[in-house]
Amino acid sequence: MAERSTAVSRRESRPEDGGDVHTPPLRPGRYDPADYAAAVVRGAERAGVSPLLVMTVLHNEGYKPHHPLLERLWQWWKPGASFGLANMHRATFERVRRAHGLSGRWEDLRDDPAFAIRAAALHLKDLDRSLPERHVSSRYTRDELLALGYNTGERNMRAFARGVPPGPMARSYLRRFRAYRTRAAEILNG
Repeated sequence: MAERSTAVSRRESRPEDGGDVHTPPLRPGRYDPADYAAAVVRGAERAGVSPLLVMTVLHNEGYKPHHPLLERLWQWWKPGASFGLANMHRATFERVRRAHGLSGRWEDLRDDPAFAIRAAALHLKDLDRSLPERHVSSRYTRDELLALGYNTGERNMRAFARGVPPGPMARSYLRRFRAYRTRAAEILNG
């Protein structure tokens, strides 16, 4: 109980989180990124990125259950696991935290969905800054390259932009990203 009240007080004292957002349901089959549409719009607008990009990434990252208790258990099993609705790894979060002066901690991503969404949006903004305005590969849109960067890292994203073909896992991520795009647009427009 003390841990929960600490997380709540941290969330209430952190102005960058974008408001109170409910904790994801414990049953994995019940997770729906649509429940976080308002937080996606707020986080994306504050970061200066497309809400559609952020919502589509959330759908892509929705393959694992997102609940603070389950993520704590998963961290016990795999200490380097990613956290939060957007599955952010510690090293990525620390870069975003330092670059944008976030007051939260990596562990807060699992307890605070709005904070996790904001951190993901800021990371996408950083990736966008590192992607050249013009890229050789005409096979991918800018948002597709950013999503690939979110999944595989900045260096790989720039390689894909230069025309290096992505591997099977990145291609699978891209297929899911394209498939979720329409659903994400419907959520944001509805």
